[in-house]
Amino acid sequence: MALYSAAAAVLQGLERGDGGIKSLVYNSRFPHVRQLYALVSETLRYSPVLEKLLAGAALLQAEKKLPPQLAKVLVYDLLFGKGLKCGGRWKALARRHRARLEAELARLKVQQKVSRNEDLLAPAQAASPGAPQVPRYVRVNTLKTCVDDVVEFFKRQGYSYLGKAGSVEELRALSGKKFALDLHLPELLVFPPQTDLHDNLLYTSGHVILQDKASCLPAFLLTPTAGSHVIDACAAPGNKTSHLAAIMKNKGQIFAFDVDTKRLATMNTMLMRAGVTGFQLTQQDFLTVDPGDLKYSKVTYILLDPSCSGSGMVNRGPMEEAAPSAERLQALAGFQRKALSHALSFPALQRLVYSTCSLHREENEDVVQAVLQERGSAFRLVDPFPSWPCRGLPAFPGAESCLRASPADTLTQGFFVAMLERCEEGAAEPSSLPAAAEKNLQQAAEGRDPGAAPKKRKRKKQRVEEHC
Repeated sequence: MALYSAAAAVLQGLERGDGGIKSLVYNSRFPHVRQLYALVSETLRYSPVLEKLLAGAALLQAEKKLPPQLAKVLVYDLLFGKGLKCGGRWKALARRHRARLEAELARLKVQQKVSRNEDLLAPAQAASPGAPQVPRYVRVNTLKTCVDDVVEFFKRQGYSYLGKAGSVEELRALSGKKFALDLHLPELLVFPPQTDLHDNLLYTSGHVILQDKASCLPAFLLTPTAGSHVIDACAAPGNKTSHLAAIMKNKGQIFAFDVDTKRLATMNTMLMRAGVTGFQLTQQDFLTVDPGDLKYSKVTYILLDPSCSGSGMVNRGPMEEAAPSAERLQALAGFQRKALSHALSFPALQRLVYSTCSLHREENEDVVQAVLQERGSAFRLVDPFPSWPCRGLPAFPGAESCLRASPADTLTQGFFVAMLERCEEGAAEPSSLPAAAEKNLQQAAEGRDPGAAPKKRKRKKQRVEEHC
């Protein structure tokens, strides 16, 4: 019952405007945050259908003590999820009304002339271009396995592998149990939207990470070398940290910071499951970290993904869709400028990636411009992905070196990425891609793993089934 009560509490918090899904989930004290996040997200996605079912079956009228948010969660899992897992009176109540709810669901399908539950969502999605469908992206964790073994594992589970995609349109056309290799990132597999892999053995064992493609860009483009020292400034929940570790082959040191104890505890569990070593988690506001501390004297790379409005997240619920106020945007941008400026003050820093899941210029190009002006000619923008189709808004000369992502153009969450490098003396213009990142992109274009040694080497990793 704890899962459903926690999910209902998150829905209530969203209605009151207490925060976004992620913050409410992580502050819920529920121990399995991914399970809770998935249930809340899916309940919100089916919310229009659930409201029709509750009204048609008159459930809330019959059960006056049943809170509406809890009713939605229970009916979602009863009819669309994996079946009720809770005990006690709420389970008995939901099952008592099951026949009436199933009859109402069947009537709704006949009315809309559809046969599958998912098809009930199509009219709402078609009428809401702000909530497009994004594929399920699956990053192969190269600390534990390799792309070839993961592909074979999924094929044995009945999935059909289509090879490397040639275009975004090919990814958009994925359906059923078909999947492909991403056209840009060499360790990213792409499945149709709503593919649920949370219970898949590869995910629960840490062999794959469920991570949106845009969220993979910061670590992929930062490209820290093996043995280097890296800061992940606002690290939880840890997907980007685990990606950094994989790129570094677990060689070097990652300093990860977050202010929330529960988020760090969850992150630690995730990193351990992913086989990450050589990391240090610290509960601390990154702005209070002393750049002059000898501990950070060898930090040459920083990944900065600070708190933002989250306006680029396509799975935001109806209660989250309102645009942030001008005051909130101003406050966020002020924090982001401070964080970016602070990050650039680490004395050995050579390269930094700044990213947000925001669509707002105030949190993106304007932040980068302000800090570059403040820092003079000490740092410059780097074009980290010349072939990427979406560029930064023309807010200042060189802003086209920044990257943007969107559901329509790149089939990802809305995202922003800027890479800054320390200037050599006399260099202030945006430079081309760093050599290591350029090599990664070239190998990605050829469909090769940028971290793989020549094929004749002796393989050190076991096959997936041996790890599992």
